[in-house]
Amino acid sequence: MTVRNLFLLPGDGIGPEAMAEVRKIIAYMNAEMAGGFTTDEGLVGGSAYDTHGAAISDADMEKAMAADAVLFGAVGGPKWDDVPYEVRPEAGLLRLRKDMQLFANLRPAICYPALSDASSLKPELVEGLDILIVRELTGGVYFGEPKEIIDLGNGQKRGIDTQVYDTYEIERIAGVAFELARTRNNRVCSMEKRNVMKSGVLWNQVVTATHKAKYSDVALDHMLADAGGMQLVRAPKQFDVIVTDNLFGDMLSDVAAMLTGSLGMLPSASLSAPDATSGKRKALYEPVHGSAPDIAGKGIANPIAMIASFAMCLRYSFNLVKEADNLEKAIANVLDKGVRTGDIMADGARQVGTVEMGDAILAEFKALSA
Repeated sequence: MTVRNLFLLPGDGIGPEAMAEVRKIIAYMNAEMAGGFTTDEGLVGGSAYDTHGAAISDADMEKAMAADAVLFGAVGGPKWDDVPYEVRPEAGLLRLRKDMQLFANLRPAICYPALSDASSLKPELVEGLDILIVRELTGGVYFGEPKEIIDLGNGQKRGIDTQVYDTYEIERIAGVAFELARTRNNRVCSMEKRNVMKSGVLWNQVVTATHKAKYSDVALDHMLADAGGMQLVRAPKQFDVIVTDNLFGDMLSDVAAMLTGSLGMLPSASLSAPDATSGKRKALYEPVHGSAPDIAGKGIANPIAMIASFAMCLRYSFNLVKEADNLEKAIANVLDKGVRTGDIMADGARQVGTVEMGDAILAEFKALSA
């Protein structure tokens, strides 16, 4: 039997509650579907800082590097607002991304028909929405050097962040976007700020050259990132795959997330390049919603984004496409039946907590897998 090694990092806030619902699905797949999953668990974020004095320990980092895939919950909260910058909870996620070389972040923005009324936009603008944002994750302004605050004297300081991209970084993220577009509607829109940023000029040039050399069968458009943000809230269904840099990808994917009605609905995947020998990619899967400390421990968090992240794990790390399809269909079926957590509650629906939502999705998954 195939062995599939998962490393779980529930993290802080609602992370452990959402992860518990994924555990149920893993247990079912092992017991009834010969899933072959083995799991280990570590600490990340504030919980790791409290125990180890670091946002992730070296030992847990080694486990993450060795796993077939990492499932990540959420990090952060007011408790750790004053810890040193280099050990803040978010530093654990940044280290995972950097050490695992997770350069490609995939963030789908899908609006289930049952939730079209939950979006802040008119239902006709978002019903059936299915966008995939491909964000470069290990370069750009978040990692560029120098990154510092300089004391200029006389009460003045200067903050410096550096936006840096090399050709190969742009080529590889563009390649991921084009390849994924081939499995969807065969359209890519590249977004940057070439009108004011030299890195944007290079981004545009490299994406264009990569398209011409290898992916001319895919439709390619270019758009300034600020105009892209406007178009996402004006006519979002014009997009299929959007490829962009680290900073703009961070912002644009959050904009796209709210089109769907709730951050609690959206998964993500972060992938490395394929290993030269095995062809396998290191991968980390996480919900978009964050730690939501205001509702942590209350049993009311929406676990759908965490469950959908596991569906992405099944698809991209283990090639369990049918199982991934069934799990995503199970989510849609539960929503069609009017089952809702508080963040997506609507008139006439039945409000449930975290555990009940997880149980309802598992029941649908079982039925679809029978």
